[in-house]
Amino acid sequence: MSDLSFYVHIPYCLKRCGYCDFNTYTPSELREGGTLETVSGDYIDAVLREIDIAHLQAPDVTVPTIFFGGGTPSLLPPRDLGRVIAAIKEKWNLANAAEVTLEANPDSVDAARLAELRAVGFNRISFGMQSAVPHVLNILDRTHNPENIAKVVLGARGAGFESISLDLIYGTPGESLEDFRASVTAALALGVDHLSAYALIVETGTKLAAQIKRGELTMPNDDLMADMYLLVDQLCEESGLSWYELSNWAKPGHESRHNIAYWRNANWWGLGPGAHSHMNGIRWWNMKHPTAYKNALFADASPLQESEVLTPQQKSDEAIMLSIRMRGGISLSDLSQGQQDKVAEYRQSGHLDSKQWDAGTLRLTPSGRLIADRIVRELVV
Repeated sequence: MSDLSFYVHIPYCLKRCGYCDFNTYTPSELREGGTLETVSGDYIDAVLREIDIAHLQAPDVTVPTIFFGGGTPSLLPPRDLGRVIAAIKEKWNLANAAEVTLEANPDSVDAARLAELRAVGFNRISFGMQSAVPHVLNILDRTHNPENIAKVVLGARGAGFESISLDLIYGTPGESLEDFRASVTAALALGVDHLSAYALIVETGTKLAAQIKRGELTMPNDDLMADMYLLVDQLCEESGLSWYELSNWAKPGHESRHNIAYWRNANWWGLGPGAHSHMNGIRWWNMKHPTAYKNALFADASPLQESEVLTPQQKSDEAIMLSIRMRGGISLSDLSQGQQDKVAEYRQSGHLDSKQWDAGTLRLTPSGRLIADRIVRELVV
């Protein structure tokens, strides 16, 4: 094993968004008192203990990427986040031009804080824009002012961030195609290096799910969702951001190398409560609640909740499910003749790139990306 990426989970938010079912907690949910800043110190202490465990298991690796997600990592003081980066650099070889990413809420940073974040080692930042349309943000329970997006993108440029990404959500109840066009256009007008656009998934148990169940809100139909996806793809390509994964577009050289490691099923270690890891065909995940996670580590115990060894069939199926999402596609030599025969009809229907097929690769066309799951079901037995 030569490379090991790190994901660092920061499980804190000031407010839970109506659509969110992530493993994140507000101060009132934790009942620990004080602000998130006051609880961050001992949380980072616990993460540093898990880093010690990781070093015992994988001492001789190079770290190509580090990604801080959440939750809202940008709520924590930069000096505390920097302690994690420093510990990883101290124990392992950090690759030249390693990608170090922070997810950020636009309202949680300003020019001064962005400069601090850059100083402690972050060189890539991803802002949760979600939408530029106030009524859409309101449905999503997003608290940030859409006008802050331009300010923080400019601030990140000024602080020296090498790559800036924006995240959008489409398919919010009440969102029209023109609403989404306005959001994509606003994002691209800022000259960002990377754009992600994710279809809204309504998760059971969320506030949004309850509103839909009561009939207060209605989800858009499949045709509108498809039009939204094709629109963002078209506008990104016209602006010089190329599709490289189902929900991601980037300028050349600005693809998320950390996420590519996931899609290639490379090795990564997830630090923090509920974080998942994968090394050499073994997958495991940590206990979910931050208090249980901290208590285990401060008692010199492992925070591991459960693990599994992937079977050859699982590895084969996951390779198909992940590879088909990417622009590189799947080499036909990795598919049996039977699998190729099953999906050949999608070449005729325009869902698979015919020229790429002739060159030996299964690659989805834009319309094919809309039915990627259906094609996967044909390939995975």
